[in-house]
Amino acid sequence: MLTVVAAVVIRGGRIMVCQRRPEAHNGLKWEFPGGKLEPGEAPEDALARELREELGVEAAVGRICDAVLHRYPDRDVLLLFYPCRLLRGEPRALDCNAVAWAAPDELPGYDFAGADKTFIEREHWRTLME
Repeated sequence: MLTVVAAVVIRGGRIMVCQRRPEAHNGLKWEFPGGKLEPGEAPEDALARELREELGVEAAVGRICDAVLHRYPDRDVLLLFYPCRLLRGEPRALDCNAVAWAAPDELPGYDFAGADKTFIEREHWRTLME
């Protein structure tokens, strides 16, 4: 099983989402930014690193808010979601295809990867909007 971390970044009532590169697993699907843990890496440290690498931002990582186990046809993924606050930098698509700030009612219009779609459907993220 692959363990992956994802950031829930909210700003101005909008949620940051990223589109995967075309050649990636689930290419061109939308997701919450993040990535795989490296051996021995704490999830929070992995998420801060991934946000630097993927988007060029420094972020404060909060306490885990949800976990989704999803079975893709070729792999099982445990996706850990953390609320994050941007500290420095403006998100740029450095290691993803695109970055967007979506209003909550716009989320169903995005073609999300399976695990991210489950997270959205659970609506736990709504408590972070308050």
